[in-house]
Amino acid sequence: MDNEQLTTIKTWLGTGSINLFGLPFAGKDTVGIQLAQIFGGKFLSSGMILREHERENKEIRVLDRGFLVPSNDFREIVLPYFASQNLAGFPLFLSSIGRWDGEQYDVMAALEASSHIMKAALLLNVSENEIRNRWETAKNLGDRSEETRIDDRKIEVLETRINEFTKKTMPVVEFYKNQGLLIPISAHQTREAVLAETLKKLHAFAVGRSS
Repeated sequence: MDNEQLTTIKTWLGTGSINLFGLPFAGKDTVGIQLAQIFGGKFLSSGMILREHERENKEIRVLDRGFLVPSNDFREIVLPYFASQNLAGFPLFLSSIGRWDGEQYDVMAALEASSHIMKAALLLNVSENEIRNRWETAKNLGDRSEETRIDDRKIEVLETRINEFTKKTMPVVEFYKNQGLLIPISAHQTREAVLAETLKKLHAFAVGRSS
């Protein structure tokens, strides 16, 4: 993608935000971090925020079992990050922030209040079988940090996370689709191809929204 097209995306995005969704191991963090680097933004993952809080406070004990954190805890711990001074003036790239149906309203309100209005939601599509293959590969290679992703060691936890996504997060994805914000991306590709498709579709989306 040329610089002019990237500039079009950056101008459209401004200090707004893009929320990335998908099954575990779909590549949300990878794509989110890449986009943050390309567009000079900040990457935020609710999982990272909650795990840091868990280590410091020992109050949340569901993350290592694969279940979504209760919405009250999510609202209290995660949403205030949007208003952090170190995020002011930057676009945000979010890894599945607001995974439980109903939380999307609070996420959008908090983003708008902090001048990071949500501009789009990406859905990284990949099959459950491929997710299980990626989990097995990552486990064998030690591809994820033992400290930060202890929940990825057990297959039953992965299955719980898949089930949580299907039952609780897919309604959130449907909400963004109905709002005209959803951009589907095929994650059955190399990382380079996923990023290329993401940028291409973001550019088309930005042009459509700007016209």
